[in-house]
Amino acid sequence: MNVEDFRYYCLAKKGVTEEFPFDKSTLVFKVMGKLFALTGLDKVPFSVNLKCDPEYSLELREQHPEIIPGFHMNKKHWNTVNFSSSLSTNMLQQLIDHSYDLVVKGLTKKLKSELESL
Repeated sequence: MNVEDFRYYCLAKKGVTEEFPFDKSTLVFKVMGKLFALTGLDKVPFSVNLKCDPEYSLELREQHPEIIPGFHMNKKHWNTVNFSSSLSTNMLQQLIDHSYDLVVKGLTKKLKSELESL
């Protein structure tokens, strides 16, 4: 999955916006204002930080050398995933979905209601 495929996949999700809140090269995706994915557009190889359940994070890191603790993030809740690796597109999409779903699950009732009405 390349950066454009990643971008389109994220933007197709309900309530998602893209921003550059840190600098001109760090692309951030948020659902209802809450971060669920970010990537450095100038980083090679292409990798993405994704939120992840702590137990699942450990399991993924043990099984896939392409998945490491989140770079510059809370390493308990975030993974850095090498998207230029041998991980399948389906697996990468599942990891994006998992991150998105975790953030949606943690939204306030008000924000969940707003999201559902979109």
